Amino acid sequence: MMRRKRRVWRRRTIRRRIRIVMVLLVIALAMGGLLLLLRGGKPPVDPVLAMRRATTALEVGNYHAAHDQARQAAVAAPRSGRVQLMLARTSLLLGDAITAEAALDRALADGVPLSATLADRVEARLLLDNLEGAQDAVDQMPTQRDAAMTRAAAQLAAAEGGGGAALRQSLEQLVVRFPNDARAWADLGRSRFGAGDMDGASRAAARAARLAPADPIALTLRGEVVRARYGLAAGLPWFEAALGRDAYYHPALIQYAATLGDLGRASEALAATRMALVSEPGSPEAYYLQAVIAARAGRFALAQQALELTGGALNARPSVALLEGALAYAQGRPQRALRAWGRLVAMQPMNVAARQLLAAAQVAAGDRPAALVTLRPILSRADADGYALRLAALAAGPDNGALLDRVASGRRGDAAIFLADRPVIDLAIAADDAPTDPTYALGLIRGLVSSGNRAGALQWAQSLVRASPGAPAAQMAYGDMLATGGRIAEAVVPYARAADLTFDEPTMLRLTDAYQRTGRARDAAVSLGLYLSQNPQGIAARRLLARWQLAAGQWDAAIETLEGLRNQLGLRDVALLHGLAIAYARSGDGVVARRYGAAAYRLAPMNAGVADAYGQALAADGEKDGAQQLFDKVHALRPDFTPSATPR
Repeated sequence: MMRRKRRVWRRRTIRRRIRIVMVLLVIALAMGGLLLLLRGGKPPVDPVLAMRRATTALEVGNYHAAHDQARQAAVAAPRSGRVQLMLARTSLLLGDAITAEAALDRALADGVPLSATLADRVEARLLLDNLEGAQDAVDQMPTQRDAAMTRAAAQLAAAEGGGGAALRQSLEQLVVRFPNDARAWADLGRSRFGAGDMDGASRAAARAARLAPADPIALTLRGEVVRARYGLAAGLPWFEAALGRDAYYHPALIQYAATLGDLGRASEALAATRMALVSEPGSPEAYYLQAVIAARAGRFALAQQALELTGGALNARPSVALLEGALAYAQGRPQRALRAWGRLVAMQPMNVAARQLLAAAQVAAGDRPAALVTLRPILSRADADGYALRLAALAAGPDNGALLDRVASGRRGDAAIFLADRPVIDLAIAADDAPTDPTYALGLIRGLVSSGNRAGALQWAQSLVRASPGAPAAQMAYGDMLATGGRIAEAVVPYARAADLTFDEPTMLRLTDAYQRTGRARDAAVSLGLYLSQNPQGIAARRLLARWQLAAGQWDAAIETLEGLRNQLGLRDVALLHGLAIAYARSGDGVVARRYGAAAYRLAPMNAGVADAYGQALAADGEKDGAQQLFDKVHALRPDFTPSATPR
């Protein structure tokens, strides 16, 4: 019996020991695996396979995947010059010049010929603003240069002060020599796009996209050109195509986010900016777009935080100064807004809206004389709008009777060219030095108009069109000269040509106005409808649509359009409130009409159109006596007033 018990005990002890050993073995294996992970242990990378994957990824346009595979290959084969050259080139595609320079140094040390590295070396040093180093690389290039070398040398020449015109000329020669070089066509398209040659940019971008249909650089450029030429919605498919190749390609993400934001698709735009920050941590462009999205949603403190994260990297952009001032003004900091909008006016002295914003900040900060100085170029024009006049009246005080009378009349003259403030001789010298650049020629045209030489201005506009037929600015200038000279029917042709080149808001407004003035109402409606189909958030276009709806008695449609604008602009816009009061009064809703009429009247009590709209609202609400008093006031202010007039 005792023996049996001992045998059973021994068997159990052996089983227990086996179980303990097995548990300890499992723990040891787990610890070994953990240590392997902690030490970064991975299966060894085959550099040949990694290079093959990098090449394939590059061919299909996935820059990030190509760079990742090139980096793995470089770790596995650090002494391979071919691998280092691939790492340098993929790094440049992602804008990483430091990694590219280091890889090029290793490639040279590993036997890669110097000539094979020079074009990439120039590009890397240009990204680092090392012009002297880039020039040293160009100096080492052989006499017979390939496309990459020639392109790099042209980029350096432009950076050293040769200017965009010299760069375009070099690139145009380059594409003649190498007609199938997609990168050269893309660079040429980018250069033409920056110079305002929309037709030339479109042709070059299309050629680049045909030659390299998988290249995110070419696809993104094509999207930018198409967006500028045809509208926001038209550009989206091209940005999506670029991101379909490389989901983290930063330039495409930024353009995609900006386009979505302008289309009112805020959540999608925000998602794109977050992807951009993953692609390029700390991206100033992504933070700026996030600030714009937050500002549009009324979250000004959040927008301010996002804008500060840009670190001032984008302060030279007018749009950033505009946003900075808007955020400061919305948060009750007029002095800060004044500084930001002052920068904006310094950058764009002929921007009427910028001057109005600066004047508003100056009034809010208590510097009324400065506000009058800011507004003076606008007040000298017959077409000064009601907002500018009300600002001027507020800055001038009650003693300026002539200005107050002008505000009260609500009348507005025809549009005129914003006159130049530089001597004509200086403008002529600048235009002669750059005969194909519309910027300088436009300055001279304004200067000639300022001096009363309209015939000379028209001749310059005609010569500008001949020199730059693909530049919408040239066509617009020629159309403006014809229109301001009373030749509206002739102005339709250059305006239509400009619209074909770039269908933006200023072009659309000129074209629709010219169509209306020449009795082509249907063409005007088609132009406006086409613009709104591509730019549904366009404020000026929706204002124009609302005016047409009011004039046609389409009260419900006008209410829908105007309420959409109110949600976007708020309750401080007199013309908007006036239109809402009229539309609701005519539709029979006197209660709502009265609210809007009262709001408009509080802002502009001496405007005849506003007083009439308030009177119509009171009448629709059943208050006949109050309405009659307002109609009497309208007659006293403007005996010739008709109810169809609208405040400006």
